[in-house]
Amino acid sequence: MTKQTILVPDIGDYTDVPIIEVLVKVGDAIEKEQALLVLESDKATMEVPSDAAGTITAISVKAGDKVSKGSAVMEIESTGATASA
Repeated sequence: MTKQTILVPDIGDYTDVPIIEVLVKVGDAIEKEQALLVLESDKATMEVPSDAAGTITAISVKAGDKVSKGSAVMEIESTGATASA
């Protein structure tokens, strides 16, 4: 198992985008591409997916916090499974 930091992906030309919902909690088992957060930019909402499967070990943001591309939002203990199907 490997610790991995989940970062906010490229969300366009936006900075300081508010988090409107955190969809997981510490201890949750997650799948690759599972939605972790919901962000709101202008009038659109966007889900931030996980780029790996594993277990949430830490969450560094909460609803109302503002994030930008590259912001660290949580850590997972990845299961080491890769998508090489």
